[in-house]
Amino acid sequence: MRSQTARSGLLFALTLFLASAEGRTAPPRALPSGQRPDDIRLSPPKDLNGYFPFDPPTDPGLWSQRAEQVRRRILVSQGLWPMPTRTPLEPVLHGRIDLGDYTVEKVYFQSAPGFFVTGNLYRPKGLTGKLPGVLFAHGHWKDARLAISPPEEVRREIASGAERFEEGGRSRFQSMCVQLARMGCVVWQWDMLGDSDSRQISRELAHGFATQRPEMNTVEDWGLFSPQAETHLQGVMGLQTWNSIRSLDFLLDLPEVDPDRIAVTGASGGGTQTMILAAIDPRVRLSFPAVMVSTGMQGGCTCENACLLRVGTGNVEFAALAAPRPQGLTTADDWTREFAMKGFPQLRQTYQLVGAPEAVMLHRGEHFPHNYNAVARSAFHTWLNRHFRLGQPSPVIERDYRVLTPAELTVWNAEHPAPKPADPDFERRLLRMWQDDAHEQLASWTTPDDFRSKAGGAVEVLIGRILRETGKVDWHLHEKVDRGDWLEMAGTLRNPARKEELPVVFLHPRNWSGTSVLCFTGQGKAPLFGGGGELHPGVRRLVEAGATVIGADLLFQGEYLAEGQTLGQSPKVAENRESAAYTLGYNPSVFAQRVHDVLTLVDFISANERRSSRIVLVGIGGAGPVVATARALCRDQVTKALIETRGFRFGKLLDFRDPDFLPGGAKYGDLPGMLALSAPAQTWVVGESPSSLDLAVRQYAAAGAGGGLKVDPEAPDEAVILRWILE
Repeated sequence: MRSQTARSGLLFALTLFLASAEGRTAPPRALPSGQRPDDIRLSPPKDLNGYFPFDPPTDPGLWSQRAEQVRRRILVSQGLWPMPTRTPLEPVLHGRIDLGDYTVEKVYFQSAPGFFVTGNLYRPKGLTGKLPGVLFAHGHWKDARLAISPPEEVRREIASGAERFEEGGRSRFQSMCVQLARMGCVVWQWDMLGDSDSRQISRELAHGFATQRPEMNTVEDWGLFSPQAETHLQGVMGLQTWNSIRSLDFLLDLPEVDPDRIAVTGASGGGTQTMILAAIDPRVRLSFPAVMVSTGMQGGCTCENACLLRVGTGNVEFAALAAPRPQGLTTADDWTREFAMKGFPQLRQTYQLVGAPEAVMLHRGEHFPHNYNAVARSAFHTWLNRHFRLGQPSPVIERDYRVLTPAELTVWNAEHPAPKPADPDFERRLLRMWQDDAHEQLASWTTPDDFRSKAGGAVEVLIGRILRETGKVDWHLHEKVDRGDWLEMAGTLRNPARKEELPVVFLHPRNWSGTSVLCFTGQGKAPLFGGGGELHPGVRRLVEAGATVIGADLLFQGEYLAEGQTLGQSPKVAENRESAAYTLGYNPSVFAQRVHDVLTLVDFISANERRSSRIVLVGIGGAGPVVATARALCRDQVTKALIETRGFRFGKLLDFRDPDFLPGGAKYGDLPGMLALSAPAQTWVVGESPSSLDLAVRQYAAAGAGGGLKVDPEAPDEAVILRWILE
């Protein structure tokens, strides 16, 4: 190991300076003393009860591009990019009940090995040929598929017009399935996690999670809702979405089901599943999300929220992804009450844009409470009848039927025993299986183009911005000092469209060589200066050699904070439940926003410094992971990058409020994966060994640029670093 004296290069010297910064004279300020940047990101974070307007493009080509971006965001957020391996469902159908004009069967299958999806299959009798298939997602009514309403509740609903029959009104869920079967449809109704016969993950965990479980918050063998699960994009919503996809697989495997007539419907949380499945799976030909889609509340349950999901988008845009396929929606006296005026006109506009203005419909029901009642069900049945040409009199009205008891519907019995309920070991095994499958697919992306399109496409979602998407950036000078051989200019880069303001200092030599060195540290721009506000010696040597050196305070560094403050934990929404998705499903992480700042500066330099043929990124003192990630997104615009990692890995963080926490950061190869995305551009990584960066080494070799990646466990001498930066 080298001695401390031998390691006193630029990287090590700046790192030492970070540790001894207390008490030094302040460096140049980009803003007047005591003034913080005018940056919207300093405002409280957005939550699920915010306003989520949808402003569709007016050009079909632009909408096609936007739709693909949003669809990818959904898939990444659900842990479905890449799609998990489809293993055999091994369905078991038993306990068939003949009810005259239709039958009901008990079903369970495995969406993943050992992970059971449970429900009932309704089939019409006496019909031949291919039949429409309908998926019915039940929402948050407890034990929905097995629930029976008490007589007094049924009478109240009959009196209000919500239901029609004393017998059939006892189960709105059976009512839907029975009517559809009588219309000639094959209907699959399955259980949400923790509901009815779905027992392997408890209802309390899936839908009522409140507090982190220390025994599940570990670097290995973690559980749901832990920071580890979130950094691998493993969540309850993703599991439910996967079960919806596999439910569609199951329905389409039935020989009598017509693949060209597949519909999905559901209310409330079932409306969320309906909206998401229709958005990501083109096999759905008609969708009907009830009492869910709006510009207001986006879904209050932990099973309706996922990190990354609604950053820059929302439920109305998700619904628009179904266009031009037929879609109906309903409202009630809940968060959807204003949808007819806010959201639906834009949804219809999108359908008109793609040439299908009559393929979308809103059934208004603001005079009813939040529900999927007989009136709303009739709207769905009539919409389905029209588009699938079922030949029923219109409007379609339900007929009464015999309600089956929970004992008649339940899947598990002595011959078909239930799996162990709420099993923490199973929970760990399931997430491990999910992770192993993702790693196997990652290992198969061996070509640079494949790796960049898949892993790189995911990283674009994790960060939420790419180069050239920063918008117009203006320079506002606060202070300019002539230092003789160079100009010292402090000010801000302002992005009016995004309402962001970045404190920056430029050190511009009079004999500029055309090289711009963008130096980022864990404490912002301050470490570029020594005692008395003088340039740090290493930085001064770069400037004297003709390089412009640029430093910036990234979000929540330096001038973003009150003097002497540092950011201990990232901001979170007021929601008390300790699920990261309530904050990071609606807001970029602090880490991602710091990457945005690097991209803003790179974009500004490349657009405005016309003579600059070389941009060099330097990330040290804790900023290395941010710079590595930014480099992955602007590889072609940056000539070189010098990155000190300190062995950082996203997968080692155990607090989702850590400023370096990034949802999905560990899934695509962790930090080595970010570095791999830089291939074949020149990169020097300090604080690693080649074996610890095997993924990056392999990608550089595959790109024919093995020499483009330098790896050094410790910081080389200053002269070596400076020569590499400047050569």
